[in-house]
Amino acid sequence: MNMATKKNKEDIANRFLQRGWEDLTEREQHVIERVVKQAAISHNTNQQFDDERTFGEKLADRIAKFGGSWTFIMAFFSILVAWVMLNSLILARSGTAFDLYPYILLNLFLSMLAALQAPVIMMAQNRQAAKDRMDAAHDYEVNLKAELEICGLHHKLDKLRDTQWKELITMQQRQIVLLENLLNLPDSVSNGFKSSSIT
Repeated sequence: MNMATKKNKEDIANRFLQRGWEDLTEREQHVIERVVKQAAISHNTNQQFDDERTFGEKLADRIAKFGGSWTFIMAFFSILVAWVMLNSLILARSGTAFDLYPYILLNLFLSMLAALQAPVIMMAQNRQAAKDRMDAAHDYEVNLKAELEICGLHHKLDKLRDTQWKELITMQQRQIVLLENLLNLPDSVSNGFKSSSIT
């Protein structure tokens, strides 16, 4: 890292964050480096998050997505109704029902489904919470960079305004000197000047 870049980073840290470079978090240092390089910091966190998923995480997300849909609810309800109808009405008449009321086998299957589905849904929720944390961290970086850029623009505008004021004052002082010189001219020269300006 060259000295000018290092000085710029330290200057931004001191001027806008009121802290030394070493006192900044890694995230804040990253943002300031992007400001100095004038590089974009925003990126698609959804794509990054999806690219980093393992097979198990993708499967958990698909199961959780299906488990929280109307398709699952309707299919589940249909299976329950079919189970009850099959065991209570159709097979019960012939005496070959495999799960009569109170449907102990059905309760076993429902318990196993709940026992398996709950951890899968929790895994998906944990992943969503991790994604939310990643989004929040990214939003912080983008907002901090925008704030630093705006502060930098204000600083540049202030410097430009100060420079223009100095130039205006210098120009005004020159004009006052010229006017004083014009007023101090002898009457014959100033009359000649007046007559030539009239014609």
